[in-house]
Amino acid sequence: MSDIALKLRQNLGLLLAIGLFVVFYGIYNAYHPRGFSPQILVQNANESFVLAMVAMAQTVPVLMGGLDLSVGALMTMINCLASYLLQGSPMEIAAGILICLAVGTLAGLSNGCLVVYGRIQPIIATLASGAVFMGIALFLRPSPGGNVDGDIAWALTNDLYEVAATYGFADGGDAAWFQWFAWIPVPLLLLVLVVVFVWLPFRRSVTGRGVYAVGSAEGAAYMSGIPIDRCKLAAFTLAGLFAAIGGVYLALQTSSGNADVPQAGSYTLNSIAAVVIGGTSLMGGVGGAVGSLFGALVIRSISFNFRIFDVDPLLQTLIEGVVLLAAVSLGAARILRVKNRLELMG
Repeated sequence: MSDIALKLRQNLGLLLAIGLFVVFYGIYNAYHPRGFSPQILVQNANESFVLAMVAMAQTVPVLMGGLDLSVGALMTMINCLASYLLQGSPMEIAAGILICLAVGTLAGLSNGCLVVYGRIQPIIATLASGAVFMGIALFLRPSPGGNVDGDIAWALTNDLYEVAATYGFADGGDAAWFQWFAWIPVPLLLLVLVVVFVWLPFRRSVTGRGVYAVGSAEGAAYMSGIPIDRCKLAAFTLAGLFAAIGGVYLALQTSSGNADVPQAGSYTLNSIAAVVIGGTSLMGGVGGAVGSLFGALVIRSISFNFRIFDVDPLLQTLIEGVVLLAAVSLGAARILRVKNRLELMG
């Protein structure tokens, strides 16, 4: 098998997710009165960012062979915390963001400790911790509210031109050299930065490769001298960081915090669908966060088309449920194929 054919086979899930996104998002823009405009791109990027981050958060434990049912609740908890901290001077806002990310990372680490040192199955441990995170969110925000700084909320949820206009550089966004890329949505840029500076270094690190090895065959990984416990802790810790980034952005997007239990559950379920659509195996060891990112974009593109074609709200939930079921079934298909091969060999 040639190198190109091997690469295509290894990345088939990612390529399919990209293809589905291009199809669904292309249809949406083709029928939208203002399709393919920068304004629509900014709006859609805003609506997709949080789910993309939660999907990336779900990816790392799944790669390890586990499942994190707390990502939606963790994101919601950080959203409520950020609604208190993202105000004041620039230094205070920066400190607030760092505190939110640190709390989310520590929450992810606590999940890892439950799994590693408590010897609890990931799905059970995170189901319990998710309830704790939602309880903290409800304690912080019994009712929706908050006072997020308006300037940073506006700048980070629009395009680069608005960032320049808000903070007064590049001649307020009117500089000729700046116009070439002033249309780029900030949330899209943030996604790229997270992938380049967080996900890719982790994937190429010894610990990141260890996470893949543990997901592929934990017994073989242990016999090879891979630090199993460290890899599991790192997987859940990174998941906490990704979910925290999503929670901070949701606070910027809505200028408030909201301990919405159904919303947290919806994000968790959609994150699992995004992971499978993006080509990550529920068995572990195969896939990546970039595929999950595109899986999240596929799910959002489907919902965008609901608006264009005026789909009945009662049918929207049904269609999304069918997509979720189909995604999970595709992920289970590989497990069945492997099981059948093992039975044949036996």
